[in-house]
Amino acid sequence: MADSSITDLGKGKRITGGDRSSMADDLRKRYDGGESIRSLATSTNRSYGFVHRLLSESGATLRSRGGANRNSKKA
Repeated sequence: MADSSITDLGKGKRITGGDRSSMADDLRKRYDGGESIRSLATSTNRSYGFVHRLLSESGATLRSRGGANRNSKKA
């Protein structure tokens, strides 16, 4: 789960420099391991947009949206 140093960087605190890069590395590893952006945001107490931006900045390949297409026809 989340590293204790990352959970100390709570909601509303500005994260820069080394803290930001180490958080980005950790989130990228977890995202590449299969966790969703939403679960990462919840576990780090940050917003979805912040986690998405951090993953993009770190060079992660973001997955497309999942789930069934509402308009798909059954075969």
